Amino acid sequence: MYTLKKSLGQHFLKDENICRKIVAAMQEKNFHQLLEVGPGGGALTKYLLPLKDIDFKAVELDDEKVNYLMATYPEIKDKIIHQSFLEIEKPFQGKFTVIGNFPYNISSQILFKVLEWREEVECVIGMFQKEMAQRVAAKEGSKVYGVISVLVQAFYRVEYLFDVHEQCFQPPPKVKSGVIRLTPNSSIPEMKSEKDFFILVKAAFNQRRKMLRNATKDLFDTATLSDKIFDKRAEQLSIEQFAALTFKMK
Repeated sequence: MYTLKKSLGQHFLKDENICRKIVAAMQEKNFHQLLEVGPGGGALTKYLLPLKDIDFKAVELDDEKVNYLMATYPEIKDKIIHQSFLEIEKPFQGKFTVIGNFPYNISSQILFKVLEWREEVECVIGMFQKEMAQRVAAKEGSKVYGVISVLVQAFYRVEYLFDVHEQCFQPPPKVKSGVIRLTPNSSIPEMKSEKDFFILVKAAFNQRRKMLRNATKDLFDTATLSDKIFDKRAEQLSIEQFAALTFKMK
């Protein structure tokens, strides 16, 4: 079989019903190219390989899991990318969907990679630590609304689909999990530039307990900082308000 590596955040899904629910949620959207991130022991892979008329690829870093997958599912041989997802080149030309039971220790980095590829990534469906899934889906005013909430939701609609219990995994993690789906927003808030938007959002939440005026004082001139919006804290601003503020940055 294979061993589990804590260093890679490996907790393998064993509940067939959850696997089928994730795949069914993915199939609610049309797609022709599909990338699985971290197939591990193949819990989802075995449902993805038989899909008709789909160009399928899987990216897996762990040598042992790659060997296991090729031995168990011979048809995956030419479809596996033996690298870290964070280091691969774009796996397809044109639009593609991303699916995975994502390694919890790099889940935010996975989402930032998706944002880099957002012109091509037409859907993401995957399992995250529940706390991370809730954070990605959070709205302004929530205590867990933060950098990842704003940056992802500026470009994607986030749906929190369902919880997954610890006992659905081998070994059971110490935290609950949640499955979310991202689909592109029909309209993206107008912003001065994505670079300015990212800088502003990160600065604002870097000192989230402070008023925006103090957290972002290096980004605006004194006259702009007198606006009442700067009396608020970062978690009180909507994505549209962050985007609008970029036009006032130095």
